[in-house]
Amino acid sequence: MKIAALLTAFAASAAAFVTQPVVKTTTTVVNAFDGELGDQPPLGFWDPLNFCEDGDPEKFARYRYVELKHGRICMLAFLGEVTTRAGIHLPGRIDYSDDTFDSIPNGWAAIGALPKEGVVQLLLFVGFLELFIMKDITGGEFPGDFRNDWIDYGWDEFDPVEQESKRAIELANGRGAMMGVLTLLVADQAGISLPLISSV
Repeated sequence: MKIAALLTAFAASAAAFVTQPVVKTTTTVVNAFDGELGDQPPLGFWDPLNFCEDGDPEKFARYRYVELKHGRICMLAFLGEVTTRAGIHLPGRIDYSDDTFDSIPNGWAAIGALPKEGVVQLLLFVGFLELFIMKDITGGEFPGDFRNDWIDYGWDEFDPVEQESKRAIELANGRGAMMGVLTLLVADQAGISLPLISSV
């Protein structure tokens, strides 16, 4: 009887040190943006730096706008880099000292090879586009909608499912282009030869 009592007491005291499973029922911020455009497989809603941890929808819309804009710029940059590496350049001269467009090297080396006046001209043109053209003036349907009630490209002819699909495709392509441009620039700076790109 004493042994049974001791074993029961021992089992009861040992149970105090067993960890109990904790069931979390809190709502996370990730749940606030589940199902949003860009919540795509395989990562779902991915916010590794917790920029959206406060669940602010206005801040999320701003981040989505910036992501779209950077994605569009990187898609152009990636295609421009691949095109010039393939040997396709604008015809003619880039400045008054008879430097041609095809004399400008690829990658980071192009920055130092461009004439200073050309860089200033390029920055002024991009600034003009940023301030007056590439912005939502009329309050578009979604972040990054720059149609401004005058250009449509047939967007209104698509049904809502196809519109959502095209927006998701643009977002995914922009994300891929951002990674592609980053890879090209880092490889170029580090002197790494990328087999598919460097041989073009």
